[in-house]
Amino acid sequence: MVRLTVDLIAKSKSHFKKKRGLSFPDYLQTLTHLHFSSKNIDDIGDLSMCRNLSVLYLYDNKVTCFCNLGAASNLTHLYMQNNNIPRIDELHSLQKLSKLYLGGNRITIVEGLEELRELRELHLENQRLAPGEKLHFDPRTLRALAESLCVLNINNNNVDDIRALSVLKELQHFSAVDNKLLSVEELETVFSLWPQLLLLDLSGNPVCKKTKYRDRLITACASLEVLDGREVNELTRQFLINWKASKEAKKKRNNNRTLLGPLIAYPLTNDFTKGQDPHPAHI
Repeated sequence: MVRLTVDLIAKSKSHFKKKRGLSFPDYLQTLTHLHFSSKNIDDIGDLSMCRNLSVLYLYDNKVTCFCNLGAASNLTHLYMQNNNIPRIDELHSLQKLSKLYLGGNRITIVEGLEELRELRELHLENQRLAPGEKLHFDPRTLRALAESLCVLNINNNNVDDIRALSVLKELQHFSAVDNKLLSVEELETVFSLWPQLLLLDLSGNPVCKKTKYRDRLITACASLEVLDGREVNELTRQFLINWKASKEAKKKRNNNRTLLGPLIAYPLTNDFTKGQDPHPAHI
């Protein structure tokens, strides 16, 4: 069992030896970055002495939970890809966190992030899910992140519906590669609610094979610059927007004609009496 503790930090050649003039407690106070990736770490000890720690690299380990990270309240970047974390919890005190990397874990529900009001990037790609399982989102977490989250990566998580994500109105980069998205109409509705969206990647989804898929998403996302790795040409965008507007105007005119129906020619008063005596004799 390998535990991340201050003793492990003291033994690390890449840390304490760089500042020999300091006592170890003083050195811990100055620490802003910790690099402990690929060290077979499966547990996190007390890091409360590292009060100024802002960036922690713990990817490619065997960590199963976020225990004891609460003391590192100044963390802004947390890299914990490729561990064994099954759920997101105990992060409520990391209120300065802006980037959270959790790809390659065992997370099924995105929850417990309600207090992270400054979170700008959330990376959840390639969760190791059970057969038939897909990544879910807690509505409370989504509402809490609606004003801050700019980057979301949910690649390869069997996601087939993103309507719940529509509240994330500040999104600029969204990646959902190799999922199971199928409906162009659903995507148009969601993306039209993301006015800041610049980069979108849906490669590997069934929806990419739909007729006019690319054209329809370009017109739905007014600010989009890159779609599925290909740049969106501004002239193309304007042509598609004008074409869509013209098509909708034509459809509206046709609908109006249908509602009015064919004009019926009613006979004039004289037509009723044509060929008849206008003053028939009384019987």
